[in-house]
Amino acid sequence: MKAAVIVFPGSNCDRDIQVALRQSMDSEPIMVWHRDTEMPDVDLIAVPGGFSYGDYLRSGAMASLSPIMREVKVRAERGVLVLGICNGFQVLTEAGLLPGVLMRNAGIKFVCKDVFLRVEDAETPFAAGYDAEQVIRIPVAHHDGNFFTDEATLAEIEDNGRVAFRYCDTDGQTTADANPNGSLNNIAGVYNKARNVLGMMPHPERLADPALGGADGRPMFDGLVAALG
Repeated sequence: MKAAVIVFPGSNCDRDIQVALRQSMDSEPIMVWHRDTEMPDVDLIAVPGGFSYGDYLRSGAMASLSPIMREVKVRAERGVLVLGICNGFQVLTEAGLLPGVLMRNAGIKFVCKDVFLRVEDAETPFAAGYDAEQVIRIPVAHHDGNFFTDEATLAEIEDNGRVAFRYCDTDGQTTADANPNGSLNNIAGVYNKARNVLGMMPHPERLADPALGGADGRPMFDGLVAALG
């Protein structure tokens, strides 16, 4: 498997996902600067978390117009896997690669803590390392993670199994108390229609090694390697 990590000014998790991919791939992912216009031949493109361009306009809005994003769109349309985490999720929605928007958290506060997620579908390369309905513990760290969309789009997402993960309690129940940001239907991650693009607010790369306090994020990267070879 070959992977690339996009680096924007303000990224703060580019190295985290670089390390997570390296330990699963046993090789080095390619770091691609946001001003580049060409993309190497890769199987996976990761758009990391952080505060691209300082979130000065709107989270992910400026990054979505970076030169490299034109090539990310082209590759996504060709079926290359694209993974956007936290700010990367925001970038992908702003770029039109995923539906919906990420609004200010319902509590109007930055949230930084571990949360529990229920795996909704383990039939994609992104979730192949998990079991359906498995509950995993993954950190969140965001101020604008409240997933919102119109009723018709939400129905289409739900009806076509495009929800990847939901916020839940330790028993897998999607309660209001388990929702850290007010996201509709406790949605923590969504796929595009072709299911080769995933955006999620929680950070699996931040809990991918026991030295970090847990490894529930590691199966995502191991599963991608197994699925892509």
